[in-house]
Amino acid sequence: MNTENPNCFVYEAGELLIELLGGVRIDTLDRMRVTMKVTVVNRKHKAIESEVAGLSIRHNLDLYNDTQVEKFVRRVAERLEVGSIAVTKAIACITSELEAYRLTELDKQEVRKEKLLTATEREEALQFMQGENLLERTNEMIGKSGVIGEEVNRLLMYLIFTSRNREHPLHCISFGSSGIGKTYLQEKVGELIPAEDKIEITVLSEK
Repeated sequence: MNTENPNCFVYEAGELLIELLGGVRIDTLDRMRVTMKVTVVNRKHKAIESEVAGLSIRHNLDLYNDTQVEKFVRRVAERLEVGSIAVTKAIACITSELEAYRLTELDKQEVRKEKLLTATEREEALQFMQGENLLERTNEMIGKSGVIGEEVNRLLMYLIFTSRNREHPLHCISFGSSGIGKTYLQEKVGELIPAEDKIEITVLSEK
């Protein structure tokens, strides 16, 4: 697997070209969420190739979730007319290589230290904070970072996360039905917080 571009890992297996858009996070070892794009290339049977030419399957899934993986394999096999065994083997190999990649990257990381701003960065930050309509401009910057929609909730959540630096930090609980984007919003806003200032836990028990 080619991991030179951190925003797009590339894996080739026979006639399958699999791209991991956005790479993979290395700080959550209990899951392996990726956005996978599968395309058929170099197909030997030209007649079949013409039918699926230009088609790609894109889907985000957790590679540690067997149900999600099985559904994705079936979808790829049906849409791109490839064998499900070949797709399953490719995904299994990708999962193993990603595990090795994450562990290697973690080993490379030194003990996290507080980021010190340069004089220029500090001056830019002060100018930003001292300007008018701070909350409005902050919300715009959050949107530019990739948190689309949820204008009120994303700003509120960011302010709550930022309160970690106060003597009495705030807390939030996200309520909503399944699949409306609660986890996505938390993760995207969480990406705006320095890594050394956060701990991510996905499963908690009564203990």
